[in-house]
Amino acid sequence: MNLELISTSAEAAEPKTDGGLRVNESVFRALYELTATPLLRYLIGITRTPDIAEDLLQETYCRFLTARLPQMDDRQTRNYLFRIATNLIRDRWRRGKDESAASDPGEIPVPTAHLERKLGVRQAFDRLKPRERQLLWLAYIEGSNHQEIAEQTGLQPGSIRLLLFRARRKLADLIGTKSPAREVSK
Repeated sequence: MNLELISTSAEAAEPKTDGGLRVNESVFRALYELTATPLLRYLIGITRTPDIAEDLLQETYCRFLTARLPQMDDRQTRNYLFRIATNLIRDRWRRGKDESAASDPGEIPVPTAHLERKLGVRQAFDRLKPRERQLLWLAYIEGSNHQEIAEQTGLQPGSIRLLLFRARRKLADLIGTKSPAREVSK
């Protein structure tokens, strides 16, 4: 499916006089059906709050629809949506609009007695920093390769491998398993 949402002619790409954009509704509907569920899972996985995730999902599609986009294939469109969502999450943390944005985003204060016990995967994932959660989510839940993760997060492609290694090692330490000895490139 070609996800050409906004007509490529200069006249059709301009906003209509009523403020809306000329959008092929059936193509957008198909795009939404293909991308909304994984995008919402990603947002919930990172924010850990369904209400916030739904707000961010809506804002992601609003920004997507109002952007002047070049011709993109399906993979580029999906990556662009994840990039918008990632930027919205960052903006939210910077403004301090959710609990995880306290002094160190993603860190949850836990009594020291509780630290002696190893955590379950879900609790350990919650204790990771937001960027670590993003990387692990994109790599292992969404199945994105290093290049796609770089496109979706705005990070340098060369740093993804190391950042993923560190995030996996930290998660493994939190759940009490041995850290991976080496990175398997994607």
